[in-house]
Amino acid sequence: MVLARNILIIAALAAGVAFLPNGGNVADAVLTAITMAFLAGIAWTVYRLTYEFRFSLLSLGDSRRILLFASYGMLVLLIAGASKMFETGLGTMAWLLLFGSSLAGIFLIISEARRS
Repeated sequence: MVLARNILIIAALAAGVAFLPNGGNVADAVLTAITMAFLAGIAWTVYRLTYEFRFSLLSLGDSRRILLFASYGMLVLLIAGASKMFETGLGTMAWLLLFGSSLAGIFLIISEARRS
């Protein structure tokens, strides 16, 4: 019963996009709103974690803090430019490489801070 309800909801949304005038524009607007809400949630989480672990962040050395914030900045830029970078195979590879390196940088700095 739940599965049938979920399928009907998806079918109704798809019918709205396919048959209503400007349905594709409405779908794009809804997707943009969901993406903006997701990014705002990420920003709020980073803000709260920065506030909660302020002492640990300030106890890091300057070079470590720069690396941590540069990794976060690279993630933001990668998310912003993902649609352009995914247009080519080389861009996709570069995006994955930069994404992995920024995650590795964040992970290494946080694990080093926890050991100290």
